[in-house]
Amino acid sequence: MGPVIKIKDLRAYFKTPKGLAKAVDGVSFEIPKGGTFALVGESGCGKSVTALSIIQLVPEPAGYIAGGEIVLNGRDIVPLDEREKRGIRGNKISMIFQEPMTSLNPVFTIGDQLMETIVLHQAKRKGAARKAAIEMLAKVHLPEPERLFDEYPHRLSGGQRQRVMIAMALACKPDLLIADEPTTALDVTIQEEILRLIKEMKESTGTAVLLITHNMALVYRNADMVGVMYAGKLVEAAPTQELFRNPMHPYTIKLLRSIPGQEKRGKALDTIPGAVPSAVSYPAGCHFSGRCPREMEGCASIEPPLVERAEGHSVACHLHDPGFMNKPHSKPLRQEPDALPPLAVPPSERETILEVRGLKTWYPIRKGVLKRTVGHVKAVDGIDLSIKKGSTLALVGESGCGKTTAGKSIIQLIKPTNGEVLYKGADIATLGERRLKPFRSALQIIFQDPYSSLNPRLTVRETIEEGLRAVKPGMGKEERAEKVRSVLERVGLGPEAMSRYPHEFSGGQRQRIGIARALAVDPEFIVCDEAVSALDVSVQAQILNLLKSIQRDFGLSFLFITHDLGVVEYIADEVAVMHDGRIVERGTTADIFSAPKHDYTKKLLSAVPKIDSRLADLWHLPGLGAVK
Repeated sequence: MGPVIKIKDLRAYFKTPKGLAKAVDGVSFEIPKGGTFALVGESGCGKSVTALSIIQLVPEPAGYIAGGEIVLNGRDIVPLDEREKRGIRGNKISMIFQEPMTSLNPVFTIGDQLMETIVLHQAKRKGAARKAAIEMLAKVHLPEPERLFDEYPHRLSGGQRQRVMIAMALACKPDLLIADEPTTALDVTIQEEILRLIKEMKESTGTAVLLITHNMALVYRNADMVGVMYAGKLVEAAPTQELFRNPMHPYTIKLLRSIPGQEKRGKALDTIPGAVPSAVSYPAGCHFSGRCPREMEGCASIEPPLVERAEGHSVACHLHDPGFMNKPHSKPLRQEPDALPPLAVPPSERETILEVRGLKTWYPIRKGVLKRTVGHVKAVDGIDLSIKKGSTLALVGESGCGKTTAGKSIIQLIKPTNGEVLYKGADIATLGERRLKPFRSALQIIFQDPYSSLNPRLTVRETIEEGLRAVKPGMGKEERAEKVRSVLERVGLGPEAMSRYPHEFSGGQRQRIGIARALAVDPEFIVCDEAVSALDVSVQAQILNLLKSIQRDFGLSFLFITHDLGVVEYIADEVAVMHDGRIVERGTTADIFSAPKHDYTKKLLSAVPKIDSRLADLWHLPGLGAVK
């Protein structure tokens, strides 16, 4: 039996003012019935454009499929006319998008949107389509499907909206399901449910799955085959277990070594310098040249083909080509050390810098014409925390449990209803805004989305100086400018960044600007609110290394709010688990992860996809001259 989908030398290009952008530049792979192929790589590598090409949704007229074949059940669908392609989309090929709220129409009910797919492709009458839609909502384990059928998207949680998207995608039992970052913004428990649901539907219908993600642990647990994509090309492809046991391409190895975890505590995470090249200016040879820790003289000018070097394991790298390695042009340009550098952890004995006692933040529920208070939403309902100087306390839990409200209440961005927040012995929760102002420089926050927290109309210099003017009004103009230069240099951005605007930077660079803004006022305590959750694993590693290094150098204390428990294992000294506004368990990171006591903590930890930690010992960069 042939594959459900076979991609042969796919090319998808975009016409831009700067030239032709080769977003997908000769990609080939196939997926059998019931199989899962994972496509991984950094943002900008072409993963999503590959998916849009397969489902024939490349945005026209700027974008177009420039060549190659997309063979679905033995039939090339690229040459089909638009009417035939509409019959395939949502029917034979379905797609789950990364952000369900932007994919669901806010002015139509869930039921109307689900019925539309069924009526269009299955030619059912409305009554039969309604019944089938409610059955699909039940199959994806949504509670009260009859009620949800008449609800609007904004009334559902993120996990529920993602399940609706799955129901819509699977309503017509497609041959291929494309899942583009289906769990990126979801809690680990919801993530586990979504993936289990996709697996159940795949096993019952034989649907092939193309999984696009940057979560390597998720790939390890859910994919049969993995394709590593970089700058429009596949650089490595192999069965999942083979790729994790024996990664060959330096890019794959660097991605794997940038994953945080307990075994890497005390070490710097491996990072990839630079950024993915623009699709209009790829190097003539290997697209990874310039960033590769094993670059040689011929790499930038001679393109390596994707060649099978072991059974089922293909790699596009000159290091694995004996013919190339024996030529004079294989002279090394750089050879980074294989060992990861140590990153010292502050000493364990520290004094308490901040203590929280009985903190409550309640929001009134008002009803009626007179808007009388009839109850309260208890977002934070009596929590106790203490954080030591130079240490990191991770606050974990599912969305809606009160983590962000707690963080903002602690630094008084939200005024708590009750309780004490003792900073160096002073209860700042009782202070008015005027008396609180001297504490503002000491207590800072780094937000989850740096783009929405940076004013697009201000340059980087103006953004950072804004905080300095507010909390250090006596600082002169030249002193402020020098402070901006020094903090930008500390976070890895040069002085040339001062005159640029937020939209001119990548996500990781914008997060560095957010960190620089917080550091500029010389804080002692920083709330990191999901500060790395939206970043690629390689960029995440850079930010985590940066946070650890500034903690070491300045003795900063962090409250690290996150749902990524791999990050918690790596960066946190202590962990507090939050559920329904309360702390249900607290302890050292080692104790929480090795011997959790509370059932909720056990549930969170059991939902985390993990890579076998023993495999990390096998992820070594190949030595130059090893292939002869």
